[in-house]
Amino acid sequence: MKDPYQIIVRPILSEKSMDMSHEGKYTFRVAKNSNKLEIADAVEKIFKVKVKKVNTLNVKGKTRRVGKYPEGRTSDWKKAIVTLAPGQSITLFEGL
Repeated sequence: MKDPYQIIVRPILSEKSMDMSHEGKYTFRVAKNSNKLEIADAVEKIFKVKVKKVNTLNVKGKTRRVGKYPEGRTSDWKKAIVTLAPGQSITLFEGL
């Protein structure tokens, strides 16, 4: 069994994700090799809430340039949108 803190990398605190938190949906950056069941279990253990549904998507890295050097790429990563059971909330998102 994987450590929940290695599955959940960090929360995504953007304007869109903050609007979705009012609907009970919370967005996290997660490990690329994690699946939906592991993500749901990790969120339940870390935040002590009941997860209803997990949606995941792979985000492609962007091309970037630094000065005169040729183009490089930022790394690809995985995003998870976690829907909680009605009446549940994560306080980390509520204070912002």
